[in-house]
Amino acid sequence: MAATLLGSALTCVSAGYAVAAAVLTRRAGVRAAAPTAGGDIRASVLKPLCGAEPRLYDNLATLCRQSVTGHQLVCGVRDPDDPAIAVVRRLQQDFPGTDITLVIDPRVHGNNLKVSNLINLAAQARHDLLIVADSDIAVPPDYLARVTAPLADPGVGIVTCLYRGRPVDAFWAKLGAQFIDDWFAPSVRIAHAGGSRRFAFGATIALRRDTLTQIGGFASLSDRLADDFWLGELTRQAGLRTVLSDVVVTTDVTETRLAELWTHELRWLRTIRSLNPAGFAFTFITFTWPMLALGVALSPAEWTVAVAIAGALARCALAGTPAATLRAPMRDMLLLVGWTAALGGQRVRWRQQVLSVQDPA
Repeated sequence: MAATLLGSALTCVSAGYAVAAAVLTRRAGVRAAAPTAGGDIRASVLKPLCGAEPRLYDNLATLCRQSVTGHQLVCGVRDPDDPAIAVVRRLQQDFPGTDITLVIDPRVHGNNLKVSNLINLAAQARHDLLIVADSDIAVPPDYLARVTAPLADPGVGIVTCLYRGRPVDAFWAKLGAQFIDDWFAPSVRIAHAGGSRRFAFGATIALRRDTLTQIGGFASLSDRLADDFWLGELTRQAGLRTVLSDVVVTTDVTETRLAELWTHELRWLRTIRSLNPAGFAFTFITFTWPMLALGVALSPAEWTVAVAIAGALARCALAGTPAATLRAPMRDMLLLVGWTAALGGQRVRWRQQVLSVQDPA
């Protein structure tokens, strides 16, 4: 009896989650943004770089093709021999009308080398609107106009953006993109629909300079692994609101081997666990295929099977394409295995560093 009740509950909850995820993702996809006029946006976009990633030039170039003018692009590296320097030099030649600043500064300000880079970049930022965005992000032409607009409200602390995966042509990269598109982004949309605003993503965080100063500057993040989350959390603790923009940017997924993908996703999952242990403990309900299979195995009643079919159809809709649908059961199983591994362990590998997931309080 207990196993039957458990199976029924698991099937209903997992199927309900899949349906909600599919519905909210579809709504987000069909919502058309109003055309944004051009103009002059005095904002500094901070891009901490490390290495010449495969699409680095193309990604940075999207910030030089904005519908607005007047913004500054600040790119920075720590190593004077970093190959990203040549990419930025080429960008400066190809877009002479864009204010592009290159910062080469080896100074380290804490355990988080990305934040060290940001501290060095911020010193060269000329404007009071600041946008922090990861190096592997590509943006639409009206990005700057749309992500800075909510900052006109003094009650807004940060504006952040969700992102979709753009994989290289490799099986594991495509599976990695589904981690973002089929699991991470839908989970954020569900949390957002439920009223949560406890998020901030490295894909984009826009804020005013006075807000950054109020929370202690980037130095307040220098020893934190989850610097993007804490940049938002500290502004929320200061009484300011977080806005989830309707802009969705793209992020490159370049892992071509299982080992690379596993390391990346384990870092994500352990970081999420460190920020919300209680919520993370129940994340297994979001792994649709294995949870529906287990639920039906424990409770094989006709109605349970019908609910599981509804959940499976929603999961197929969430995957979108036939090829992604075929990969979805493996995707969900890999998530379950990764989640199990992430329940333990206190360290992650990020670029060339091994860091603790325990951020200071």
